[in-house]
Amino acid sequence: MKELDSPWIDFNLYLITGRGETLGRNLEFVVEEALRGGVRAVQLRDKSATSTKELYETAQELRRLTSRYGAKLLINDRIDVALAVEADGVHIGSSSLPLYKVRRLLGERKLIGVSCHNQTQAITAQEMGADFITFGPVYYTPSKADYGEPVGIEKLNKVAQMLQIPVFALGGVNLDNCAEVVAGDVRGIALISAILSAPEPREAAKRLLALLPPLEEHND
Repeated sequence: MKELDSPWIDFNLYLITGRGETLGRNLEFVVEEALRGGVRAVQLRDKSATSTKELYETAQELRRLTSRYGAKLLINDRIDVALAVEADGVHIGSSSLPLYKVRRLLGERKLIGVSCHNQTQAITAQEMGADFITFGPVYYTPSKADYGEPVGIEKLNKVAQMLQIPVFALGGVNLDNCAEVVAGDVRGIALISAILSAPEPREAAKRLLALLPPLEEHND
């Protein structure tokens, strides 16, 4: 597992939201339980929001919660919402605005994460100025089935070794395989259902974090 190489990426577990994964529970409740369990980075990804206002209101509540627990909040794709709630950054993909445009809009002190599914995308993201990437799916997971066959541990570690920016393993990561994932050169893990669908999200977060090596302090 790579040491902390950026003062802004001070987390190794990256929770991505999905209302359909909470087993019918209130999303904000589940996220707060995860934060109580030690999660320090949350990406708001809400494809079920029916309007910008609805997404903004959810983002505003998650900003309140993440601020209370000293955690970072990133918004999936929506730069306007990220700016409106003073989020810590955005997470973008291949169908988003070009990264350089996003950086121009957000400035240098906001985080930009990029979803990558192959080596070319990962290298391009780094060259264009991404702060970190998620890479996967590492294992099969229904939420990432559209991206093709899982990349596997070998490709994950190859990309992590090549890049200077942090790489977070995404896709099917859970308590059973987490140790295998972080044994390589990734910064950490990104996940959805392993926490959101857990009977006790707070305990799931604690158990996952216990499997991750502690981040080294960054020396300026």
